[in-house]
Amino acid sequence: MSTQDAMAERYGAPSPARRRALVIATVGIALVFLGWLAWTVAGHTQTEVTSEMEGFSVIDDSTVSVVLVVSLDEEAEGASCRLRAFAEDHTTVGELAFAPDPGAGRRNVVEIRTDRRATAVESLGCTTDGQKQPR
Repeated sequence: MSTQDAMAERYGAPSPARRRALVIATVGIALVFLGWLAWTVAGHTQTEVTSEMEGFSVIDDSTVSVVLVVSLDEEAEGASCRLRAFAEDHTTVGELAFAPDPGAGRRNVVEIRTDRRATAVESLGCTTDGQKQPR
């Protein structure tokens, strides 16, 4: 008697139907996951507007100048970008929402008015009418 036969006699042989059901369930779960992954990737790669902050400079105690590079599709409508300025103690001291200028060579230089001296600026991203997730 082989070891495999002894194990099957002692503990019982695995059911072929159970093995098939396990394989089918595993393949089904994998297909659902791959479908979700493809949907997620497609949704995040088809953007109408993207932005990247190139830099900022503190002009005085109440003004910060920011350079934001915006890539805007030709069909995009209603584009809006948001910037936020912070003080040394991490308090928000200024915020600006503006419509990017597509004719400015994609570089937008804007000034944020602040309550007091800003030490950092954060780009919250840009959106359009068809793209609600800021980028």
